[in-house]
Amino acid sequence: MAILSEATNAPSQLASALAAGVESISDNQQVSFTRYSRFVSPLDGFIFWINTSSSVAYSGSLHQTIDQRQEEDETIAVNHIVFTSTAEITQFNFISSDTLFVGTWVSDGVTVQVVFNEATSVYRQAGLWHYVGDAVYPALQAQLVQSISDIPVAPIVSNSLPIWLSQNSFAPVYPSYLVPSNVVPPYIVAHVDSTEPLGQFMVLTWPDPIGSGMNELSSNQLMQDRVQLTLYGFNNQAAIQYLASLIQYSVNTDAFGFCNSPAIKDEKRIQSEISAIAMKKKIDITASYYQSTANALAQRLIVQAALSAVTIT
Repeated sequence: MAILSEATNAPSQLASALAAGVESISDNQQVSFTRYSRFVSPLDGFIFWINTSSSVAYSGSLHQTIDQRQEEDETIAVNHIVFTSTAEITQFNFISSDTLFVGTWVSDGVTVQVVFNEATSVYRQAGLWHYVGDAVYPALQAQLVQSISDIPVAPIVSNSLPIWLSQNSFAPVYPSYLVPSNVVPPYIVAHVDSTEPLGQFMVLTWPDPIGSGMNELSSNQLMQDRVQLTLYGFNNQAAIQYLASLIQYSVNTDAFGFCNSPAIKDEKRIQSEISAIAMKKKIDITASYYQSTANALAQRLIVQAALSAVTIT
């Protein structure tokens, strides 16, 4: 029969044996992780990650699986990575949503960058931690930049998103799929579902003189977007007031027009652990607008962001 001292000592013996195995199969491999800081463009909410030139190396075993994919718009090799460490990497567990650690190493002569978004199969008695993630896809590598000077100074989107991001007097407004981690209501998410032209053709404004280049070429066209606004943390009265403010803004500024009769709809967002539903509502809007108006509001957003930064300083 095992006595208490033997049972207590068993996990450390297991951990020592597994640690020796990891060191053996990895040949004491080290992976360098570089810290990136999150930057949200005030123009249209696009997210970039800026290299802070701060790096740290961790020892562990690297497992790589390559999945070749052929899509309509790209052919890529998706690198699935499992990094097994004999020590818990606390930087991966407690970093804020404004910080990203990107692992970098060379595989078959190609530099691979990976961000781990999952810690799986953690068995503390074994003393092993498995971190899982994919290498950064080629289409998204442009979002990792070396300095703030590499970030575009003009809007990226070509739709009405800047119009909805500017309607933030009731709560912060985020672009769909770019909501910060673990944000607490109230907040609003703007999703542009589709964009269609209403005008016959775009009106191009050529640079003067014309031969000076195309970098200042601008266009304007009457467009129509189908927009879905998701409201979290709004009761009925607050949602009515928010919709009324959009109507009043349309009347006062003519920045956009309504092509439908929007209504406030309740949505179900559940969590079984607390047997409750969230305060979630949606407003579907079909809006008409000029591209030049969306661009002008984007420029106003960056001016407001600059003034806020000065005020905070």
